[in-house]
Amino acid sequence: MTQNQSPNPSPKPWEHTKSGSGSGSDPLAARFVSSLDYDKRLYTHDIRGSIAHAQMLEHVGLITADELKEIERGLNEIKTEIDEQGDAWPGWKVELEDVHMCIEAALIEKTGDAGRKLHTGRSRNDQVALDIQLWVYDALYGSESGYQSSLDYKLTSLARSFIKLAEDCGHHVMPSYTHLQRAQPIVVGGELLAWAETIKRCIDRVHACYEELHVELPLGSGAIAGSSLPLDRDYVFKILGKLTPTHNSIEATASRDVAIDFVYALTMTSMWLSRWAEQWIIYSTTEFGFITLDDLYTTGSSMMPQKQNPDMLELIRGKTGLVYGSLMALLTMCKGLTIGYNRDLQEDKRHVFTAYDAVCDCLDMATRIVKTTKFNEARIKQGLDRGFLDATSLAEYLVTKGVPFRTSHQVVGKLVQMCRDKGYEKLSLLKLEDFNAVCSEKSGKTLVENDVYDWLGPENVVKRYQTAGNAGVSGFEQQLAAWKERLGGGAE
Repeated sequence: MTQNQSPNPSPKPWEHTKSGSGSGSDPLAARFVSSLDYDKRLYTHDIRGSIAHAQMLEHVGLITADELKEIERGLNEIKTEIDEQGDAWPGWKVELEDVHMCIEAALIEKTGDAGRKLHTGRSRNDQVALDIQLWVYDALYGSESGYQSSLDYKLTSLARSFIKLAEDCGHHVMPSYTHLQRAQPIVVGGELLAWAETIKRCIDRVHACYEELHVELPLGSGAIAGSSLPLDRDYVFKILGKLTPTHNSIEATASRDVAIDFVYALTMTSMWLSRWAEQWIIYSTTEFGFITLDDLYTTGSSMMPQKQNPDMLELIRGKTGLVYGSLMALLTMCKGLTIGYNRDLQEDKRHVFTAYDAVCDCLDMATRIVKTTKFNEARIKQGLDRGFLDATSLAEYLVTKGVPFRTSHQVVGKLVQMCRDKGYEKLSLLKLEDFNAVCSEKSGKTLVENDVYDWLGPENVVKRYQTAGNAGVSGFEQQLAAWKERLGGGAE
């Protein structure tokens, strides 16, 4: 037996207490416990964490400088091989169960005992907890593949697209809706900036996930209780660029809060994307006709030649259920576990990756749709007088004349009914005596003067809003300026 040979070799080096080959002897058991089909994408993070761990082991004297060089050489070679070969890398072996053991086995083949020393003071429990946190960090802000692959970038790009569309057509007047019924007049930019604001909140959740990641990482906790070896956890985290190790080794290996927080942020993003998609699906119908979607992002019918269906928007809406399912799966997985590591947690990555991939695709698609959609000002304007959108403005006019709002609400309700009785679609078609007759009936005063007509009509109303954050002209222009400053000069 040579120096680099291990006595009693086993397909699974963590099952030496078993007779035979352990769970590896049953193909179903080997496949059942394997996570390679989804955790292979952690290989760069596993290697990064392993190099940091090895450097710490050399720092505290548990391996030599030469052994560290061998480990670093071997791991860097493995990374290059996987970068080039991907799923075809021969080191992926289902009997080794996961990315961690496949990389370690390949390292041992390259370096012998130096590779066998890498796992000193380390468990797959703290190793995988570290890997998923490193992966989430890169998913939030980008990695070797660049910032453009990050969730933060994709969200910011979508926000910029809304801002650019608002710059182009933001002053067009349109109805707003509550209960999907016409409410008050607004400008198109007011609604577009509302969607941008929802994306900003999604970005804020991304930053909140970062704050969680930036404080504590789990490597050095071992399987559950730590190690009797003189591991320097602070040294590892200086290498990794983080602040401090976790405070409690048991919690560190048992927790998946970062994964759940991350998928929650994805879930909220998906929810808002779904609400936006629903709105634009409605706006694109023949009945509304408020927007025209680019042909690239609609599909035809297999039977009806004239159809242009908003399938991309519908799929954004539909994929929300997948993302919701990932969050519920993670929460359900964790709800009944004891405080130590349990193998159930192996499944966390499946749901994290599924939710992330779905949301990233939806964000990319949403950005392209927003960039190419046109608001149809003429079509919107044709029906702008329907629904008495200026009714609230008239009530507020009466308030400026000293009428209590509840009374003015009754007055305007009566005037709307008068218009309907007369076949009018505009309050401005009423005469001063009509206004004052109802006003006198309800309040005992005749207060309406010619200036009332300056308060009526959607185009006049959107110019009169003055509260902070309003969806009229002043609010839109203030918000647009703030957004352009926030984004560093404007939209893309």
